[in-house]
Amino acid sequence: MTNQNDISNKKFIAIEGPIGVGKTTLARKLAEYYQAELLLEGAEQNPFLPRFYQDPKSGALPTQLFFLFQRAQQLKELRQSDMFISTYVSDFLMDKDKLFAQVTLDTDEMSLYQQVYDNLTIDTPQPDLVIYLQAPVDVLLDRIRKRAHQYEFPISKEYLQKISEAYMEFFHYYQGSPLLIVNASGIDLVESHTDYQQLLERIEETSSGRHYFNPKPAVL
Repeated sequence: MTNQNDISNKKFIAIEGPIGVGKTTLARKLAEYYQAELLLEGAEQNPFLPRFYQDPKSGALPTQLFFLFQRAQQLKELRQSDMFISTYVSDFLMDKDKLFAQVTLDTDEMSLYQQVYDNLTIDTPQPDLVIYLQAPVDVLLDRIRKRAHQYEFPISKEYLQKISEAYMEFFHYYQGSPLLIVNASGIDLVESHTDYQQLLERIEETSSGRHYFNPKPAVL
C-alpha cells in the first residue's frame, strides 16, 4: 500500500448502502485521507423526511424529489469542475436514486418521478469506484438507534428489511462502475485502525470488476 495517499486512478468514489450502515462515516474518512472533495446527500436538510417516516404515503414523493434535485445539483457542479485536479468522495450513487422511489412511490408518482429523473441525470458522471456497504438489518437498526437522530425514530425493522433487499437486488445487477462489496457488520472504521487500513488496501487494489471484502480479525 502506498504511503502517499494516492488514488490517482480514482477521481470519483461513491459509497452506498442502506440507512445506518456507515456511508457518511466512511465518506468523511476517505475524503480526509485522500484530501478529496466531499459530497454528502444531507438527509438532515430534507424538510420532508420527518413527514415521510411518520406517514410514508403522503411524504414519499416530495422527499424523493428533494433528494433527487439535491444529488443532481451536486453532480452537476462536479461535472463542471476540473476533474483532472480534484478527487471526489460521495455518500450516494445517483444510479441508486430510483431504488427508494421504486420502494416508496405509487404508480402515478413513479411516472412523474421518472420523467424528472430522466431530465436531471443526463451526462451524470460515473464513479471510478463504488463501495457498497452491507450489514444485517438488526445491526442497522441498532446503529440508527445509537446515533439518535429524532427524525429516524419511526424507522421500522420491516422498512429497513425492504430497503436492504432492494439494495441487494440493485447491486446484484450493477455494472456501471468497478464495485467493492464490503461486509460492514463487523467493521469499526472509527476505532479500529486495522479494519480501516485493510479497507484502504482493498480500495487501492480495486480497479475493475466486482470484488468482496471481509475484514480479517486482528491477530492478538
